[in-house]
Amino acid sequence: MTRTTARSATTTPSRRRPFRRTAVVGLSALALATITIAAHAVDTGSTATTTSTRATQATASDRPKPTVVLVHGAFADASGWDGVITRLTRDGYPVRALPDPLRGLASDSAYIHSFLKTIPGPVVLVGHSYGGAVITNAAVGEKQVKALVYVAAFAPDSGEDLADLSARPVAHPVPPLPVQPVPYTLPGGGSGLDLYLDPAKFRAAFAADVPARTAVRMAAGQRPIDATAIAGITPEAAWHTTPSWYLVAKQDHAISPDLERFMAARAHAHVTEINSSHAATVSHPAAVKDLIEQADRGTR
Repeated sequence: MTRTTARSATTTPSRRRPFRRTAVVGLSALALATITIAAHAVDTGSTATTTSTRATQATASDRPKPTVVLVHGAFADASGWDGVITRLTRDGYPVRALPDPLRGLASDSAYIHSFLKTIPGPVVLVGHSYGGAVITNAAVGEKQVKALVYVAAFAPDSGEDLADLSARPVAHPVPPLPVQPVPYTLPGGGSGLDLYLDPAKFRAAFAADVPARTAVRMAAGQRPIDATAIAGITPEAAWHTTPSWYLVAKQDHAISPDLERFMAARAHAHVTEINSSHAATVSHPAAVKDLIEQADRGTR
């Protein structure tokens, strides 16, 4: 009896061992399957998230680019945008460089405003120098204008004229521009007064970092501004409701860089500063192009 009991005690565990091994193997297989399923779920979710992100990015990049409308200022013409146009069109932007009449702030702004209505889709509106005052007025009420870009430009507030704005005290004022007044005859009689920059002093005042030969051509082909335009008052400033970007030309001798910084800060603009003369569109077209494209990306 004792031996039988002992033998039974000895053999009982050996019979249970296969059962335990099978249970352990079964649990391991179940755990492995669970981990595999979970990993697959995580990987599928990650893939779905990545696919969704890529689809969103693709959608944003596939959107049509806005039309960039360029408005020159006084003592210049649309050819001053040539370097900027070359770079923007290379990047796929439709561009229109408009002739600013330079006859008066109200009429110039109305002219640009009318043209904006002919453009389908969104617009990035860019102004240089006096052209900044024009776009400030022309963009009012135009919902397709998604961004304003000021290039060493005036950005007047409601109720201001450029004469008073230019006279605003700043830490580092610039010398008065070497203006030459030239009278002209108005249609139907009467006379007006055009303002030119003295060609002999044009480069120093307007385009100090532009090659001398280029500055000579710019001076010869400059378009004058009617003296009354400087006294034109801005009834409403578009930068109050439209986001803006501003390029400060730190070596500007036509508009004080301090005044540019003041106008940019007041408009809550996104600011870029470069070492440039007033003619930044000619001497630094890549920087101007970059700022315009920043405005596009910032409003998409």
